Amino acid sequence: MPLTEKIFSKNDLRNTHIHFTGIKGTGMAALVEICHFRGARISGSDVADRFYTDEVLERLHIKPTLFSAENITKDIDLLVYSSAYKIDSNPELIAARKAGVPMLLYTEALGALSRAAYSCGIAGVHGKTTTTGITGMLLKSLDLPVQVLAGSVIPGFADEEKQSSIQTPSGATGSCTLNRGRRFFVAETCEYRRHFMSFCPKKIVLTGVESDHQDYYPTYESIRDAFIDYCLLLPEGGELIYCADDAGACETVAAVKKKRDDIVYTPYGFAAKGPYRLHMGKTEKGRQYFSLLGFDEDFYLRIPGKHTVLNCGAACALALSLCAEHCGRPICEFSGAEKKRLCEKLKEGFASFTGAKRRSEIIDTVGLQNGSVLIMDDYAHHPTALKTTIEGLRSFYPDRFIIVDFMSHTYTRTAALLDDFARSFSAADEVVLHKIYASARESFDGSISGKTLYEAVRRNHNHVSYFEEIFDALDYLFERCTGLKKDVLFITMGAGDNWKLGRLLSEKLSGIPGIQNKNV
Repeated sequence: MPLTEKIFSKNDLRNTHIHFTGIKGTGMAALVEICHFRGARISGSDVADRFYTDEVLERLHIKPTLFSAENITKDIDLLVYSSAYKIDSNPELIAARKAGVPMLLYTEALGALSRAAYSCGIAGVHGKTTTTGITGMLLKSLDLPVQVLAGSVIPGFADEEKQSSIQTPSGATGSCTLNRGRRFFVAETCEYRRHFMSFCPKKIVLTGVESDHQDYYPTYESIRDAFIDYCLLLPEGGELIYCADDAGACETVAAVKKKRDDIVYTPYGFAAKGPYRLHMGKTEKGRQYFSLLGFDEDFYLRIPGKHTVLNCGAACALALSLCAEHCGRPICEFSGAEKKRLCEKLKEGFASFTGAKRRSEIIDTVGLQNGSVLIMDDYAHHPTALKTTIEGLRSFYPDRFIIVDFMSHTYTRTAALLDDFARSFSAADEVVLHKIYASARESFDGSISGKTLYEAVRRNHNHVSYFEEIFDALDYLFERCTGLKKDVLFITMGAGDNWKLGRLLSEKLSGIPGIQNKNV
């Protein structure tokens, strides 16, 4: 067994020094939490900019340094690095290679962890983080011995003494990881550059497949084939849990079935056959009710959207499959009393999920004299995610005037999906757009810009504004929120940095004389 494999197969890492290059990345910070939970001595470095993961690291008493060859000391047992940094240009990676320090790419480290447990990968173009978060809360309620790694902070994950936690606007604590044992490992796995191919899954959840990451997957077929190859990693008797409502997921599963008849295929969704067929219920008093065909009682979520209910179907299928694995017998063999208790645990798990950071995250509620302004933030940066999220908010907050501030991410995605972006905002009352948030992985060729997107959206929506720089929109948004004299929902959306606008708007609104209340 390679040295790196031996390190991640150990439960006790108290005598192990692991250095993380690019420690502030979301996945990296989550891996830091897991290693810290096992007792490892952690050091790390990154850029000077502050990210929300800084809060995670601070609660672990880890203070990142700036990138420097001097950070590579003789006592480092393993260096884990982010894919954002190149092995032949980052000073730490150059120094570590020269010194013979064992190194692993983040995805390779995640793969090494997966080989040391009964592992499950949650994959798909949309919904990975939310599905992972809901799965974690269900497994926590079922009290299974599991570690869960999500791509964002999940309120409710961090309630253990040894875990780090950050404070969310609701006052709940949160963490990127759930640490309840080591028999099972559930992780969000990323399709970009086929990173998930390092993972070693016994079960896979596939939420959806469609065109994305056009800088690496120029066609839909190229990204679909990557998901097919990932699913083919499943061992004999492995399980593929997939969304029956998603055409890309169904096409991927059909291709896998032609090659593998030794895999268990479990559909979920509104079009699914079997116990995980979903049905939408009423929306009432901040609760979205839904039911599953295999259960007699209704469940509810505190998070809006049909797409979130779909994620619940995936999470339930995976959680119950692991429960059966843990108990050594299928759920159908449970007694009536056992099934009733199981149902109560599921209800508890669903109800305790309150979202994820940057996923319909409530930033603030400011009460004005003529209404209130609910300020939210969401990471949605693909047309499908935008459309379903806004529609979910519309059904959850039917009486609020919805203003969406969107910043598109990458020129290639914007160009490839321009028509889809243009039709994504129909459920919003008003849309504000900005320049495209560029990525270091691509170069600007002048063929598309934020104004191109603005013109496309304007052909499909009656109320669209454009501000090249995000902060230029602040005064306008302030006037809109105060001048409408009604309840407003303002949400920043995208993978750019326009989330800062919501914080500034909150501060500006809270300074108004006569404000009635401010709930953070």
